[in-house]
Amino acid sequence: MRIVRDPQTAEDVAQETYLRARKALEREPIEHIEAFLHQTARNLAFDHLRRRRTRGQIEADSLGEHEILDIPADMPSLEDAIIERERLKIFLGALSGLPERVQTVIMLSRIEEWSNRKIADWLGVSERTVFNDIKLAMAHCRDVLARLDRA
Repeated sequence: MRIVRDPQTAEDVAQETYLRARKALEREPIEHIEAFLHQTARNLAFDHLRRRRTRGQIEADSLGEHEILDIPADMPSLEDAIIERERLKIFLGALSGLPERVQTVIMLSRIEEWSNRKIADWLGVSERTVFNDIKLAMAHCRDVLARLDRA
């Protein structure tokens, strides 16, 4: 309490001290338990003060409504979402223009995150064939999206 000057924080530090002491006792006996508890509580209290000081430098305590409204959302704008949805449709359309095996390979590789070896074994083809199918699919999709960006 003398270090953090807040009853709730002091209680939290005491609880964390207890938990750390329990974990330490599970590993091995503590020879001087009082000194261990005192030092652990002291370290946790100072850690709390450092975190609070750092947060105080970064965070603002009281923001007005105007400042809050100026904070950008953590999501794309409606316009960006529509553009990306259209790009996804075009991308899926580009994939649908490829041979079925190439579509399967690219889906297993990029969506399911299978290794080339696993895809090759599953399809009964060589790893080189899988590599070439991925290369073909990526080049085809890149070309389609590049044409879209130029338009």
